[in-house]
Amino acid sequence: MTMIAHLQGVLVVKTVERVVLDVHGVGYQAVVPLSTYYALPDLQERVTLLTSMYVREDTMRLYGFATPEEQEMFELLISVSSVGPRLALNMLSSLTAADLRQAIAQAETRRLQAIPGVGRKTAERVVLELQDKMAALALTASGQPSLTVAADEQVMRDVISALLNLGYRQQEAERAVRATRAKQDGNPTLEALLKDALQVLAR
Repeated sequence: MTMIAHLQGVLVVKTVERVVLDVHGVGYQAVVPLSTYYALPDLQERVTLLTSMYVREDTMRLYGFATPEEQEMFELLISVSSVGPRLALNMLSSLTAADLRQAIAQAETRRLQAIPGVGRKTAERVVLELQDKMAALALTASGQPSLTVAADEQVMRDVISALLNLGYRQQEAERAVRATRAKQDGNPTLEALLKDALQVLAR
């Protein structure tokens, strides 16, 4: 649940556990992962943080992130039934968002279990619930050109999802979409990318 989308202000408190931004005289406290902490400027400098609000019966806490990838990973992780905000932050503090995407997409449960607080059952549940969502995102870590346009990434995810629904294996779908996208210029439509990917799979 995101009630405050981002904060832009002066950094007045900076610790490994929390930061405080002075936004027009109001201090906003946010909990951050180590990856965001390392990216912060010095005190009294201006900074922008993307934020996610975590609300439960007796808790309302703001979490801050340096990049959209970190924020997206955090929100996906806490959607898993056995993962709360603290564990999600531990995971982001131990592995980069890109490495987490890759580990989950490739079902590397041992790599996930190396993170403090992540046991075997939790690692398996994270993979079970998020693997399909991570498969498309992990393409950017494969050595292929990084797709930085959000709309383009969404089209690729949708095409891979469509191929999985048609019965193709995950690796087959990823390879076909990757090969097809590499040959196309601009931002192809879902229909065009899916059609070409099916042709690749039919060969």
